[in-house]
Amino acid sequence: AAMSRKGGKLLLDSLTRSSKHFNKSEVECLVKLFDTLVARASSHFAGAGFDRTVFRDTLHSAFGMTDDVVLDRVFSTFDRQNNGCITVVEWVQGLGVLLRGTLEEKMKYCFAVYDLNGDGYISREEMFQMLKNSLLIQPADEEPDEGIKDLVEIALKKMASTYLIDYDHDGKLSFMDFEKAVRDENLLLEAFGPCLPDIK
Repeated sequence: AAMSRKGGKLLLDSLTRSSKHFNKSEVECLVKLFDTLVARASSHFAGAGFDRTVFRDTLHSAFGMTDDVVLDRVFSTFDRQNNGCITVVEWVQGLGVLLRGTLEEKMKYCFAVYDLNGDGYISREEMFQMLKNSLLIQPADEEPDEGIKDLVEIALKKMASTYLIDYDHDGKLSFMDFEKAVRDENLLLEAFGPCLPDIK
């Protein structure tokens, strides 16, 4: 126990040092929560972390995030090693951006969540998928998909800074387009679906 306590202190110090957003007692709370979640997870990661299911349940209960597509993408942005397991370092880093991130960090995070196939662009198809999931309430008198297609077109027009030149060419948003749009209008940060906790 003494050894693990010492290990725990070293981990805590190193996490606190590397975290731009949390102080030591906050990191301590996050590590405690992490340990609780690991205990709840299926143990095939041998205590190294927890899996997608536990992650999803936690974000759902903590932040009211319900959209499976979004939660899967959030999991992927946390899981930097891409091994299906959230480690304590990934946990603290990920929550740092989610809860206290700068606008820059949040833009990168949201863009990564919306870029479903990770190719560095948000395509029409990806916008459609995200919006389809986040807009559950449909007007009764029209095809839901048509309304979403219109929204996608509006979003593209609003966001593509290269609109006149590039719009017909690919109908995709680069990070530069996204960043420029969000800097002009912060509300566009979550244009394609809620992927940040609300202020509460």
